[in-house]
Amino acid sequence: MRTLEVPVAEMKRHFADYVAQSAHADCRIIVKRRDRPVAALVSLEDYSQLEQFDKRRGLASVVGKWGGFDEIAKDVLTVREQGGEGRDVSL
Repeated sequence: MRTLEVPVAEMKRHFADYVAQSAHADCRIIVKRRDRPVAALVSLEDYSQLEQFDKRRGLASVVGKWGGFDEIAKDVLTVREQGGEGRDVSL
């Protein structure tokens, strides 16, 4: 996967081209303003993976707070750190 860094003005001029690259060419685009990253353009597949990661991370953050469940907190955190595809939990 390649990553491009593009100034905002360039993004405005060639938006459709960058959308096509992110959607079909395994490319992530970092949008910069005054040499600072301000946004990213990623494929829908990458976005879905980010959402899934956030949902799994949310569960792991709660486990350690459940009274009496300290013994499984370590296992849940280990699984989270290993990553993996997981399963789709969206409704």
